[in-house]
Parts: sequence; C-alpha cells; structure tokens
Amino acid sequence: RILTNKAIEANDGKPLPLYQKALCGLTAGAIGASVGSPADLALIRMQADATLPVAQRRNYTNAFHALYRIAADEGVLALWKGAGPTVVRAMALNMGMLASYDQTVEFFKDSVGLGETSTVVGASAVSGFFASACSLPFDYVKTQIQKMQPDADGKYPYSGSVDCAFKTLKSGGPLKFYTGFPVYCVRIAPHVMLTWIFLNQIQKLQKNAG
Repeated sequence: RILTNKAIEANDGKPLPLYQKALCGLTAGAIGASVGSPADLALIRMQADATLPVAQRRNYTNAFHALYRIAADEGVLALWKGAGPTVVRAMALNMGMLASYDQTVEFFKDSVGLGETSTVVGASAVSGFFASACSLPFDYVKTQIQKMQPDADGKYPYSGSVDCAFKTLKSGGPLKFYTGFPVYCVRIAPHVMLTWIFLNQIQKLQKNAG
C-alpha cells in the first residue's frame, strides 16, 4: 500500500491507471515473498510430513527446528528452495488483490454511487476473489515443488517450476491448476477482505487523529 500511495503522490494525487496499480502489487508481493520464503517452506514441509510414509517423514518438531534442519542438512540456500514459485505466487496474489480493489472502489464510488461502507465491503469481496483466482495456479506449482521428494534413485519428479507447470498442463490440462479452488478461495478471500476492512478503519483513525 505504501508503494501505491507514493505512486499516487507522484501522479499529483490522481488515481493510478490499472497497469500501475498492478505493477505496485507485483513489486510489493516480490519483496514480501522473498523475505518470507524460508518460513513458507518450513510450513509446507511440516504439513506434508503427516501424509508421508513413516520412513520418509522428516519429523520436524516445530518451525524453528525445521528451519535449522533444512539449513544444516541441505545448506542455507535450501531455505529458499521453491522461492521462485513462492515469489511469483505472491506477485500474482498481490496484483489481483491490490489492482482489483482500487479499481473496484473507483467504480463503486464514481459509477454506482455506493456509500463508503458498501464500497469497502464490496470491493474487498471482489479483491478476495481475484487474489484467489490469480494466485492459485502459482500456489499449486509452488506446493508441488516444495513438498516433492526424490525417488529410490535420488531423482526428483520435477526439475523446476517450469517443468512442473508443463507436466501438470500435459497430464491434467489448464483446470488442473485450479484443483481445490472453492476451498482455496474460502481460505484466501476472507483474509483479503478483513485486511482491506481493517486497513480502511486504521486509515480513518489516523486521519481523525491528525
């Protein structure tokens, strides 16, 4: 949001065109995901552990133990394993979230004439849907990369995110990337909606406080 506000200031206070809103979202998503990628990797592996045969489980006791074991067993750079898909997924999510919210707010206010509360709630719901729709394909690839394990010969099923995407497309078609979309949307959309609603209230409090 800081990037968007700075861009608006540079644009003499005028609303940004859609492509600039999308660019702000892409940039913010890339920065945040790069920092949070190790924690995301630990989370994915801990969740996947319970689904594996006992002999293949990593048996991490908590997130800190997972981070330590990954760094000790596989090297520090392994903490960013799958970071590429993670960053791309965050960029897609933020682009869908930020650009659609600002664009919908402008539409509801200027074209539909809704009040502030209706505008914020409605735009938040639209933002949650687009954040889910834009990010799920990348989330699917990211998850497959992060939880994969080598076979008996030490070979991984995918050589990278692009290889995973092509193999998924070949085996299941485009809709394979949207496996579990309703559940994913129910998980992502409320988070996005609450983020915008609380942010709006915080901004109002800051404005009233001077």
